[in-house]
Amino acid sequence: MEHGVSSFNRFVHELSVDSEPSSMDYSSGEEEDIDGITPASPSSNCSRVSRASSFTKYERHRTGWIISILSWILFPAKFLLGIPFYIGRLSCTRGSKAPSTCHRPLQLHSSIRRVHTTKDHVVHCATDRRRGVIEDLHLAIEIFIETIFDFFHKAAHFLLSPSEALRMSWRWFSSDKNDTEVIHRDVYDASVHTDTLGENDPSVSERKSTFHHVMNTDARTCQDVITELGYPYEAIRVETSDGYVLLLERIPRRDARKAVYLQHGILDSSMGWVSNGVVGSPAFAAYDQGYDVFLGNFRGLVSREHVNKDISSRRYWKYSINEHGTEDIPAMIEKIHEIKTSELKISQPDVKEEINEAQPYKLCAICHSLGGAAILMYVITCRIEEKPHRLSRLILLSPAGFHDDSTLVFTVAEYLFLVSAPILAYIVPAFYIPTKFFRMLLNKLARDFHNYPAVGGLVQTLMSYVVGGDSSNWVGVLGLPHYNMNDMPGVSFRVAHHLAQMKHTGKFRMFDYGSVRENMEVYSSPEPVDLGEYYRFIDIPVDLVAGRKDKVIRPSMVRKHYRLMKDSGVDVSYNEFEYAHLDFTFSHREELLAYVMSRLLLVEPDPKRQFSQKASKLKKKEQIESS
Repeated sequence: MEHGVSSFNRFVHELSVDSEPSSMDYSSGEEEDIDGITPASPSSNCSRVSRASSFTKYERHRTGWIISILSWILFPAKFLLGIPFYIGRLSCTRGSKAPSTCHRPLQLHSSIRRVHTTKDHVVHCATDRRRGVIEDLHLAIEIFIETIFDFFHKAAHFLLSPSEALRMSWRWFSSDKNDTEVIHRDVYDASVHTDTLGENDPSVSERKSTFHHVMNTDARTCQDVITELGYPYEAIRVETSDGYVLLLERIPRRDARKAVYLQHGILDSSMGWVSNGVVGSPAFAAYDQGYDVFLGNFRGLVSREHVNKDISSRRYWKYSINEHGTEDIPAMIEKIHEIKTSELKISQPDVKEEINEAQPYKLCAICHSLGGAAILMYVITCRIEEKPHRLSRLILLSPAGFHDDSTLVFTVAEYLFLVSAPILAYIVPAFYIPTKFFRMLLNKLARDFHNYPAVGGLVQTLMSYVVGGDSSNWVGVLGLPHYNMNDMPGVSFRVAHHLAQMKHTGKFRMFDYGSVRENMEVYSSPEPVDLGEYYRFIDIPVDLVAGRKDKVIRPSMVRKHYRLMKDSGVDVSYNEFEYAHLDFTFSHREELLAYVMSRLLLVEPDPKRQFSQKASKLKKKEQIESS
């Protein structure tokens, strides 16, 4: 809803005008500084085309009396159904400005140019291209009423003008194919001008971007967000040793000797690292500082990607945090190592000698929440098994692991999981939205929360109380494109059960399978491995960051990590900011971003490698000059 007037009221107003269809400029006052036109909803455009095609210039003087009678008969129903929506529109219109419209011919197949600026916010763009449930209901009711009137109108006209009815029927049948092609399109192919950096040619290039409007929801992916902002993109398919297929996304700098791996937390994806646009996203900031950026995605999407296409839902979701730390992260980091070494061999021939001695690049990890616990598990298990972990520094934002200091809600959930785990594990393998319809409904409700601040504020308050008063923008996160009807992250029951075990014991330990026999098979011990006791194995610097307003993982729990690491002799630092739990990824925080980048810059390539790299560049320069 813009300027207090919904798109349906404009739509219905156009239905009542016997003229050619026209498009309207729906840009709000907040977006007046953006040069370009945002494409209107395809469903709205198609409805206008369908409706406009049915209107012809009838001889109204012959059928006016019939329309008048039917109007009086159906007027009470239309009046009663319109009262609540009229009141809602009136209350919204009082505090808003009058809409400014400019009429121009509708061009469904025209090229739409949209210039992205650094002020563009991905979340804002995502919600502005969608309709909510309330608006859909309003539109459906008004279209239903208008359809009834139109039906009787056409019936009367066909009876009184048989020749005109035959001509109209012929036009409908002859143009049915063309109309279908226009009306049923749900994708816009728009020309978007971006400064896309190619591998060889860094000049500005024009590329095609696809805007998805399936059921008027935003189904953009992390790839869409990255490429729309003019950055290069690469998708890498990673298979774990237990058959899960993961998506490792990349903003590539192929000749860079420093790389960063970003890992999301629970109910999240790589979208969190790019959701704040160019200025406020850690992924783009690291790329701009010269890093090769890799965005990891844990297993646990509704699409259930696995090498076994026939895997059952119960079998797919049978994993805990153990698998995140011992299967997912190792597979992705080994893939990063394979890619970086092969690319550096090509771009820098002197690297071949260095590979025999040590790793030719530096890899840092930035992890949030559950990702922080998984990366610690990965480093410790690699050190216990005497395998290389290939990391140079860890930056952990509100890491999970210790949860004994938490709110009453989490305490109730803890006992619920521990008591009912033997039964629920077989009934509820995971927590997710299983069907496209309900995922679409959630997506549209998120739009309603954006359109109606009172409703959104109420939901935000309720969700904050549920998680103990955490002030994160919970409603805004629901509006992100990775919560869409096609796919959505979920949480396995074992992951939730594992977190409940950590909270109950007050220890950061691996999953307890519930029997001595199973624990002995996995750990060679009747009890799960207590990772806190093995912090002495961490041989790289660790930077811990906590949020004073974080009620999901309180600062006291992050300090517990810090004390154990400090006592174990780990090179560790600790810092706090006035942030809530989701502010570390989904909010634009310049102070946090500057701190994270400053910690990354502490890791530099070895002087020997820097000298070798300079020498190779001089050799190339000499060869060019001699030739």
